[in-house]
Amino acid sequence: MTEVVATGGTPWLTLVLILPLLGVLATLLAHESMSRQIALGTSLVTFVASLPLWFVFDNGTAGMQFVEKHLWIDSPAIHYALGVDGISMPLVLLTTFLTPLCILVSWTAIETRMKEFLISLLVMETATIGVFVALDFVLFYIFWETMLIPMYLLIGVWGGPNRIYAAIKFFLYTLAGSILLLVAILVLYFEGGRTFDILALTHASYAPSLQALLFWAFFAAFAVKVPMFPFHTWLPDAHVQAPTAGSVILASVLLKLGTYGFLRFSLPMLPDASVAYTPIIMILSVIAIIYGAYMALAQSDIKKLIAYSSVSHMGFVTLGIFALNAQGIEGAVLQMINHGITTGALFMCVGIIYERTHSREISENGGLANAMPKYATFLVIFALSSVGLPGMNSFVGEFLVLIGVFAWDKLTATVAALGIILAAVYILYLVQRIVYGPASPKMLPRLTDLNSREFGMLVPLVVLVFWIGLYPKPLLDVMHASVKRVVATQSASVIVQQNGMAKDPALVMSNVLPSAASLPLDIEAAP
Repeated sequence: MTEVVATGGTPWLTLVLILPLLGVLATLLAHESMSRQIALGTSLVTFVASLPLWFVFDNGTAGMQFVEKHLWIDSPAIHYALGVDGISMPLVLLTTFLTPLCILVSWTAIETRMKEFLISLLVMETATIGVFVALDFVLFYIFWETMLIPMYLLIGVWGGPNRIYAAIKFFLYTLAGSILLLVAILVLYFEGGRTFDILALTHASYAPSLQALLFWAFFAAFAVKVPMFPFHTWLPDAHVQAPTAGSVILASVLLKLGTYGFLRFSLPMLPDASVAYTPIIMILSVIAIIYGAYMALAQSDIKKLIAYSSVSHMGFVTLGIFALNAQGIEGAVLQMINHGITTGALFMCVGIIYERTHSREISENGGLANAMPKYATFLVIFALSSVGLPGMNSFVGEFLVLIGVFAWDKLTATVAALGIILAAVYILYLVQRIVYGPASPKMLPRLTDLNSREFGMLVPLVVLVFWIGLYPKPLLDVMHASVKRVVATQSASVIVQQNGMAKDPALVMSNVLPSAASLPLDIEAAP
C-alpha cells in the first residue's frame, strides 16, 4: 500500500487538537472571573478552526484527508498520525460545535470550582477529537483512555447526590471494555505485520478464528460505550447525576465513540466476523430499541427518561451499521449526528428548567406553555425531532436505517419500527405533562422565560434540526464515498463466505464488485 501523506499546508487537525489545550493553559493561569470568557473564546476559535475540514473536504475521496504523519517513537514504530474521512469528519465538527454550547449552558449552573470544570471540558474536547482523527492505534488508545478522566471528574465532582457511585460505575464499565480493546490492539500488532498503523492493519488479512476473537474484544469496548443492551446500566445513573454539560457531552459525543469504533475497526478490519455475528448484533439492537422505549415510559425524572431514550435511539444506529449496506450505514452515521443534536438539545432544556425549579420531576415542572412560552416552543421542536417528525433531522436518519434493515430482514425492520411508535408515546406524553399540564403552585414563581444567553445557544440547534431535516444532501454527500468503501469490504466477505473462495478482497472486488474495486484504498490528501 502506498501512502500519500499531506506534509504541506496548514495542519488543521493538529490545530484543532491543540487549541483546546492552549485554552486549558490560559484558563489555568487566568483569574476565576475571566475563566468563562477564556474557555468560551477558546472553544469558539476551535470550532472556527475546524470549519475548513468541511469546506475543503473532497466528497469524492473515500480515503483519509488532511493527513499528518510523523514518527513519534522508533521502536516499536509509533506515529503521530492524524486524518479524517467522510465518517469521522462530521463527528469532529459535532464535537467542536457542541463544546461552546456546553460552556454556555454551564455559565451560571456551576457555582464551585468553575475553572477546574472548564478545564475538564476542554480536555474532554481534545481527547474526543483525538479518537476521531487518530490513525495510529497507540495514539487512538491514549485518547480513548484520556477522555475517561475528565468525564469521571465532571460526574464525580459536579454531579448530583449519588455522583460518586455513578462516576465509579461509569469508569469501571468503560475501563473493563478498554482492557480488552488494548489486548486486541496488541494482537493486531503482532498478527498484522508489527505495525500500529490503523490503515495498514485494516488492509491486512486475518484468519476467521482470529477475527472472531478480535471481534468480541472490540465488541466489549464499543458496546459499553454505545451503550448496547445489556451493557447500558451505567448510562441512566451517569446522566441523572452528571451536570447538564456532562450529560450533553456524554449523550451527544461519547456514545458515538462506540458506534464509530464499529465503523472504523470492526467492519473493515474483521469483515468475516462482522458478517457472521450480524444476527446477534441485530437482536441486541432491536432489544435495546424496544427496552429503552418501554423504560422511558416508566420514568418520572425527565433526565432519566431522556437517558433511556438514548439507549433506544442508539439501538437504531447499531442496527443501521450492521445492516451492512449503504442505506443502513449512511442512515446510522447521519443518526449519530442527529442524536447528538437533538438529545444534546433536550438535555440543555432540562438543565435550563432545573436551574429555575431545582427539580427534574415531571410532576413538578408543569404549565410551561403559559409561564415560559419561548422555552416551551424550543422544547416542543426538539421533542418532535426526537420522535422523527418528517421535515426534521431524525426522520431522515431513521428512514434510511429502516430501508437498510428492511433490505437485510423485513421482520427485523418491522419490529424496530415499533420503537418509533413507542418514542412518540413517551415523548408526547412528556410534552403534554410539562408543557400543557397543570403548573405547580410552589414552582410557578420561579418560572422565568429564556434569557438571551439561553435563547442564543438553542437557536443554532434548531437551525440544524430543520437544515438536516429539509436538506440532508450535503451531509450524505460527505459520507457517501467512505461508506461505500466500508460496504465493499462487507460485500466481498459475503461473497467469499458464500462461494468458499480464499479471502482476497482485491481479487473478489475486481471480479464481482467493479464499482467497489474502483474506490481508492490509499491515504489521499485533501487539496
